[in-house]
Amino acid sequence: MFLIQPMCRPVNDNIMELLIMIDTLRRDSAGRITAVIPYYAYGRTDKKDQPRVPITARLLADMITVAGADRVLTIDLHAGQIQGFFTIPVDELTAFYIIRDYFRHKDLEDSILVAPDLGALKMVRNLAQALHAPLAIIEKRRTGVDTEALTIIGEVKDMNAIIYDDEFDTAATLMDAVGALKARGATEIYACAAHGVFSDPALERIKACSIKEVVVTNTVPIPPDKMLPNITVLSVGPLIGEVIRRIHLGLSVGELFEE
Repeated sequence: MFLIQPMCRPVNDNIMELLIMIDTLRRDSAGRITAVIPYYAYGRTDKKDQPRVPITARLLADMITVAGADRVLTIDLHAGQIQGFFTIPVDELTAFYIIRDYFRHKDLEDSILVAPDLGALKMVRNLAQALHAPLAIIEKRRTGVDTEALTIIGEVKDMNAIIYDDEFDTAATLMDAVGALKARGATEIYACAAHGVFSDPALERIKACSIKEVVVTNTVPIPPDKMLPNITVLSVGPLIGEVIRRIHLGLSVGELFEE
């Protein structure tokens, strides 16, 4: 059995639905239960960075395991160590190749890849290498719940900037990056991420800024009434379908990403 359930709004309702369905299948003697979770909620609470805070990503892993899942399939975890929270096999897929192929097809001239913070540097560097484009980094300092963009390492003047991150939530970091790039003379600004969470007031912020296009995948469903003209949604359906086929037939999942 393959249960496909993104942990999007209403997050806690969807989590409970997933746990109840896993328990139901286990009690009905399913041979193997794979929880397919395109977007893993609470992924940012993966460590104890302050006193008296929960590690909810670990708690959620325990709940899925106790409910009876034999395997988990997910896409672009916020932190790779979340895989270690599980005692069952975890296949972490990536939307990197879907996004790479999209921008290869666009073939933007004078493009530069931009890391919105140091945490995104590795994956942005990989995309820059795949697109044969230079790289810029936005150095920022967090002040409480707000962020402050400090400087841009790299030359973005008269360039088409592509911001790459793992997810867009409230879009605060994205807006900081857009403002910094515009101030440094970037021509057009694109943004891409695996997950378009778009919590309030993200869509209002995107609508009000001068960003050319925001590219996300459908790991988190976006209702039609929340779609903006400059939002492009790429499907992860073919990727998940092929991985499910490989798991079912006992074939290698890793080979799918070898080049």
